[in-house]
Amino acid sequence: MTGTPAIDVLLAAARADLARVKPCDLDDEIAAGALVIDIRPIEQRQRDGAIPRAVIIDRNVLEWRLDPSGPHHIPEVTDAGRRIIIVCNQGYSSSLAAATLRKLGLRQATDLEGGYQELKAAHTAEAVDQRELTRRRV
Repeated sequence: MTGTPAIDVLLAAARADLARVKPCDLDDEIAAGALVIDIRPIEQRQRDGAIPRAVIIDRNVLEWRLDPSGPHHIPEVTDAGRRIIIVCNQGYSSSLAAATLRKLGLRQATDLEGGYQELKAAHTAEAVDQRELTRRRV
C-alpha cells in the first residue's frame, strides 16, 4: 500500500473547517463563554488529571449530549451557536468529533490543538483530586 493513509486524509478534511484552539488561549475562550468538553477515557483522566471547568462526556454519546435539537442534550447546550471546544488526549479524535458536531449544526464546535497533553505541557492544566474526575460526567 502506498500513498497517504486514509485516516490522515480524513483528519485533514475534518480540520479544514475548524478554528482550532491553542492551549495558551483556552482560558480566554472559557472566559468568553466557551464550553469545554473532555472526551478522554476515565483511565487517562485518572492518570494525567482532569481539566478544571470541563464537562466530561464519553465519546460514544457525545453527539446525543450536545445536539441542542435532541431530547438528550445537556443543559449547557441549548443553542447551536454555542462555542464548544472538544479535548481528547492528543488532539486527533477531538478533531474528528468536532467535525461531526459541526455536521450536526453546531457551527462553533472545534477542538484543542495537541489535546490534554499539549495543555499539560503548556502548564495551563491543573491536577485535581479524584472528585473532580467524575464531577460532571454525563
